Amino acid sequence: MKPKTLIGVMASVLTLGLIFGAVYYNKVVNKEIIVYVPPLFEASENNIIEETAEEVPDRIEVFDGLTIEELTDKLNRILSSDLTNMGYAYANYSIELGVDPYLAVAISMHETGCKWNCSYLAKVCNNIGGQKGSGCGQYAAFDTLEDGIYAFIANIKRNYVDYGLLNAEQMNHKYAEDPTWASKVNKYVEQIKNS
Repeated sequence: MKPKTLIGVMASVLTLGLIFGAVYYNKVVNKEIIVYVPPLFEASENNIIEETAEEVPDRIEVFDGLTIEELTDKLNRILSSDLTNMGYAYANYSIELGVDPYLAVAISMHETGCKWNCSYLAKVCNNIGGQKGSGCGQYAAFDTLEDGIYAFIANIKRNYVDYGLLNAEQMNHKYAEDPTWASKVNKYVEQIKNS
């Protein structure tokens, strides 16, 4: 067959194909023809896939009916001086270690004096709560304030919470010689709760 004739035949076949495709598409769209597509597998009791949408909770409460963000904001409202905006560290580590975050912040505020101006240990050594150790005289030194907060909360867990001492009253006899220590700490707890 000559090339001209071959091109003419191919053009005719192509045109017929386009026309047939357009007519077929139009009939399918207008539902004049029902197209059957066989299933990939037959459904049985053993292979039925049920689609279930997992419910995404509107909010995940982590403590006292608060989300982590709400708890962080609440803690940040009381944290001041060098502890300003450290609420997330307190919230996160307290929840992780199973320590009441209000209590952890209240003890920190009382022990470090950070309501007005943090102690030397907090400022220079990143030591929250006067933890004994080395690196800052007879006290522990930490690379960052967040490291000091974590160590402080871990200390509360290890030495108090793990022994069932869960609040300031229960901790008072072991934590401090001052018999009024618990009431001082609880004043901060109340400020946090009311903030």
